[in-house]
Amino acid sequence: MQELIESFFRGECHNAYEFFGAHPLNGGYVFRVYAPHARNVYVVGDFNYWSKHDKMNKIDNRGIYEAFIPGLNKDYEMYRYLIETGNGNFIEKSDPYAFFSDLRPGTASKTYDISRYQYHDDYWMKTRTKCQHSPLNIYEIHLGSFVRDFDYSWMSYDRMAQVILDHVRKHHFTHVEFLPVMEHPFDGSWGYQCSQYFSITSRYGNPGQLMYLIDFLHQNGIGVIVDFVPVHFVKDASALGMFDGDHVYESSDPYFMESQWDTYLFDYSKPEVMSFMLSCACFYLDKYHFDGIRYDAISNMIFKDGNKANGMQGPQINFLKKSNDMIARLYSNVMLIAEDSSDFPLVTAPTFEGGLGFDYKWDLGWMNDTLKYLKEDPIYRGYDLHLINFSMYYFYNEKFMLPLSHDEVVHMKGSIINKLYGSYEQKFQQLRVLYTYMFTHPGKKLNFMGNELGSFDEWGENKELPRHLLSFPIHDAFNRFFCDISNLYVTQRCLFDDEYDKNTFRWIQCTSNDNVFIFERNLNGEQIIVVLNFSTSHFEHYRFNVSKSHGHYYEMINSDDYKYNGYGFINNYDIYIDNNQIGIKLQSFSAVVLKHSGD
Repeated sequence: MQELIESFFRGECHNAYEFFGAHPLNGGYVFRVYAPHARNVYVVGDFNYWSKHDKMNKIDNRGIYEAFIPGLNKDYEMYRYLIETGNGNFIEKSDPYAFFSDLRPGTASKTYDISRYQYHDDYWMKTRTKCQHSPLNIYEIHLGSFVRDFDYSWMSYDRMAQVILDHVRKHHFTHVEFLPVMEHPFDGSWGYQCSQYFSITSRYGNPGQLMYLIDFLHQNGIGVIVDFVPVHFVKDASALGMFDGDHVYESSDPYFMESQWDTYLFDYSKPEVMSFMLSCACFYLDKYHFDGIRYDAISNMIFKDGNKANGMQGPQINFLKKSNDMIARLYSNVMLIAEDSSDFPLVTAPTFEGGLGFDYKWDLGWMNDTLKYLKEDPIYRGYDLHLINFSMYYFYNEKFMLPLSHDEVVHMKGSIINKLYGSYEQKFQQLRVLYTYMFTHPGKKLNFMGNELGSFDEWGENKELPRHLLSFPIHDAFNRFFCDISNLYVTQRCLFDDEYDKNTFRWIQCTSNDNVFIFERNLNGEQIIVVLNFSTSHFEHYRFNVSKSHGHYYEMINSDDYKYNGYGFINNYDIYIDNNQIGIKLQSFSAVVLKHSGD
């Protein structure tokens, strides 16, 4: 273990969890903790009546303590570290490397043998990819509100497995993404203000039950991504802040100590903090078999408080490059995804090319521009065509993912459908156009739970997914459309393969003041044309140019179909090419997807 310890102090350790924390050993448990400013450290818990009976030995002068407690051979034994600080005070702290914890408001760590679970997903783990040439259609889930038990209590990880699988299969999602599963004290933070980074939240069960959920989804062909919060952590007295009476995980400089969320910022100038967070990311890939990590609030790592005017943060950028490079070498088929609202360049470029080393970056510009455009009265949309056509000007600068995430449907922002202009029925019409645009625009996809139902209510962590909406015909019709357009994306290769190649996309029309946008997607001779009518105008025969000179087109999907609660103004016949032009019927607020046939 000496090499692990040395790599820990160099900031290069990816598996510190194998050494630190509580581990079963020879019929007992061995405890190890890093507390560089402590005078003494004790393990206290139920097993010794929370007394100073079990003093830890200092096994490294740099501040590593160890204690072996024999006869402690079962899960769920509660414990903490009692730390005598440099000034002689005593404080109790949860184990930073604990694998399990007490349910809030409790803060004690719990023993748990993390190695017990036996996976059955070997085939998936060997064949999974970063989805660069396959569809990536992500369903973002908050586990506590996705499904509740019969008495409205939280459902356990393992019991919700089949419910999740059935739902994502119906809607043709390829992956799920869990909002942070790390332990957190406040339900309303949704896991984004963590207290225990290696301990999965006990709200929904134990580590073995989460492992079963991921294993079950893998065996049924569904990938699993986890949200990761590398920027900040809660100030709670039992957590990482002032861990041994001094600043261990946060900076001692007041300017760099706290975030705008009233939390502590990780100090990445310290090698031990780099090892802690790198090991945390690898822990979820190693022990839980996650297929990807979505890094939260990357702009706040690149710039202080996410503000470019504050200048770049060298230690944080160094951590991102270093950790992404190491994870790419250790887990070559795992996705690294950046939620980054900045214009910092080369986020998805390899580190050896000077980039940050992520595989994908959220396109928050596309999301903001699109929703801003759809909020407008159609009379004025012709003045803001750039809100739709601008995304393809910068799209090839990074490997972008198109998100309509939880951030868009909380804090009085309104649900997706409630952001759209118009009457009740017009909102549903435009929602269908929006999702046609999203699923046919280049870039991988992400939707937060509830988007597929056309919910008018904002999401809240205490409300279950409103499945009852499907009992209303207009919501049921929209859900049917969502399933069909999602299925179109995952089955039509020209919509997902080589999408970061400029030759696979071409605007046919994107500057017309009639608010009709037309583009084509091409791959190896296969061609799909997408027509988006964001206006109130109805066209009996809308003509436009095409690149093909022979054959015909047929309609794959029309958002105005009766089955989607439309008016049935569809093109249910072959559309022949005449002098490199075609003409179609086009309803107001509608979308049409055509495919070329060479016959």
